[in-house]
Amino acid sequence: MEYVSRQAETAVGLDAVAEASSGSGLILGIESSCDETAAAVVRRGRETLSNIVASQIATHAKFGGVVPELASREHLRNIVPVARAALAQAGVGFRDLDAIAVTSGPGLAGALLVGITYAKSLAYALGKPLIAVNHLEGHIHAVLLETAAQESRLATPILALVVSGGHTHLYLANRDAGGGWRYENVGRTVDDAAGEAFDKVAKLLGLPYPGGPWIDALAPRGNATAVPFAFAQVKTKRKRGAAAPAPDEDGIPPTLFSFSGIKTAVLRYAETHGMRAASEARQRALAALPAPKAADALALCDGQTLDLIASFQHAVVGDLLGKTFRAALARGAGSLIVTGGVAANRELRSRFAAEAQIRRLPIGFPSLALATDNAAMIAAAAWPKLRARGFADSSLNADPSLRLGSSGDR
Repeated sequence: MEYVSRQAETAVGLDAVAEASSGSGLILGIESSCDETAAAVVRRGRETLSNIVASQIATHAKFGGVVPELASREHLRNIVPVARAALAQAGVGFRDLDAIAVTSGPGLAGALLVGITYAKSLAYALGKPLIAVNHLEGHIHAVLLETAAQESRLATPILALVVSGGHTHLYLANRDAGGGWRYENVGRTVDDAAGEAFDKVAKLLGLPYPGGPWIDALAPRGNATAVPFAFAQVKTKRKRGAAAPAPDEDGIPPTLFSFSGIKTAVLRYAETHGMRAASEARQRALAALPAPKAADALALCDGQTLDLIASFQHAVVGDLLGKTFRAALARGAGSLIVTGGVAANRELRSRFAAEAQIRRLPIGFPSLALATDNAAMIAAAAWPKLRARGFADSSLNADPSLRLGSSGDR
């Protein structure tokens, strides 16, 4: 089992009301929604004392993606030692905690159940409150947690783009009267998530799993305008008689993303240009290496492959950027957050930051350590719920399709 400590920066910009709350504000966060077993101790939603992640990449890499049954098994193996490691690194004991927070969804059902069962048992044994956290809300709080001035300079409403292997969503976030947060889901993908497209294109081109970091590393070596990918207007498929996606109360329709088309376009380009044999040879060569690096992949890629990779990434980032900033303008967003695993992509960060500067729109990103799944973000998101006494009971169960927003979990 590989332990990774992801120590976040200390943020000091949270609501002053938090300072007056009773108790030490120590929350143990548990995250097991997909293929990372994570535990973290965070004080008052702003100070990360520990953040431990047990990676399952080596387990799933040989299959080219996450195998749910294997993920659940690895969570069962890792959950207890990971939680103990988080407490040890934080220098606290179970009795010092004020609450236990756990991801209740969305995610893989079996994986979620491991974390929930452990958190429920621990909360019951210790007599501590149990707090259920939406994984997507956690990603938003990964940004709010880290930077000292972040929350004070990110004016509301905040438009949050959550973009990862499983999600591409836009949320409008506002403070409520009690100091908590309200979310309105104002955008979504109608098929593949952006991160899923990265992984599938990487696999198609013979690159290891997860594919996003490999494409990120190789794209700067290619010509991003060599292959002219285009995104058509998204039209949602719906059953006969079903209503179209409804506009919000201000009459603004939701922002829709789609990444299945560009994935198919890459496949067709590779087939028509005879790239399959080279991709298969690249996959075998990299699989034979004990720990392949970006330099190894680069040596196995010709110019045409690098141009295809660069063009694909440029097109996906451009689609995310254009639609997100149009949504920010339409909805009067005071600031922008870009978070989730794909927020670690260097081109995405650079282009979003540059566009935000042109538009004079404050923008926030998570550190690379907190862009991917972790438990510090879960504990941070739980702090407003602890203050509001928003506790879960013993009936808490996994919800693989849990929503975040005005029509779902708040």
